[in-house]
Amino acid sequence: MAASSSTSTGLEVRILCRRGLLTSPTASLAPGHIQANLLILPSAYASDFRSLCARNPVPCPLLGSTALSKIGDASCIQPDSLINASDVDFDIRTDLPQYNIYESGKLIATKIDVKHEWTSDHVAFLIGCSYSFEGALAAAGLTPRHWVVGGNVPMYRTTRRLNPAGIFTSGTYVVSMRPYREEDVSEVRRITAPYKGMHGEPIAWGYQDMRELGIVDLDKPHWGDVPEIREGEIPVFWGCGVTPQDMIMQAGDKIKGIVIAHKPGCMLVLDVNEADYFKGEG
Repeated sequence: MAASSSTSTGLEVRILCRRGLLTSPTASLAPGHIQANLLILPSAYASDFRSLCARNPVPCPLLGSTALSKIGDASCIQPDSLINASDVDFDIRTDLPQYNIYESGKLIATKIDVKHEWTSDHVAFLIGCSYSFEGALAAAGLTPRHWVVGGNVPMYRTTRRLNPAGIFTSGTYVVSMRPYREEDVSEVRRITAPYKGMHGEPIAWGYQDMRELGIVDLDKPHWGDVPEIREGEIPVFWGCGVTPQDMIMQAGDKIKGIVIAHKPGCMLVLDVNEADYFKGEG
């Protein structure tokens, strides 16, 4: 089920998710609120993953995690400004629309909650999401196309290498793509650049850059929907928080145990809004 774009707060979105009433992508929901990608790992890999994020801040901007002092607690996110304390029923295992479940690098299931897969040894990480700046683009008359057509943003695996960290020795960027007219790219860059915790400004644009990223066919995204690109438009690419999920797939059986992630496009919508986020950044 999809929710209306009039869903105005992160709490409203999360309640729909935990009741099983929202199972579709969260783009355009709760405008002005920060959204986050999710990766849940066994605790043995938590330190290496933090290092990976620090070494790759564009595709993997780390916003927060479950409390390291309470490993296995699915209700406690740090920093605590991301989820209001008033949401006493918050649960990272239920509050996203859908979850992907991996074992030995292979996708084994997609579910609307992961209560049975979560263990007392799991640590959840929140990665910034470019959905967070789409409201600002729309307010400037640069509405993302997937908002217009009601689909999911297209995402592509690239050949751009990640900087390795610990056990995570192989991996490449995943990028999201939104089409714009070439003359609008400078304004798109200006609007999105301040959102450094949500991938910031685009890393590439145009068809030559597309080829340099190793993307062959825009009509064959690895995740999300086939884009609608109109005459006079070019592809514009951002770092994407599906990168860690793809890295898990490439790591294969080096990662022992169950790994959980959001289904691409189906984010955790937080309580912090843009104004409060930027105030905290300052």
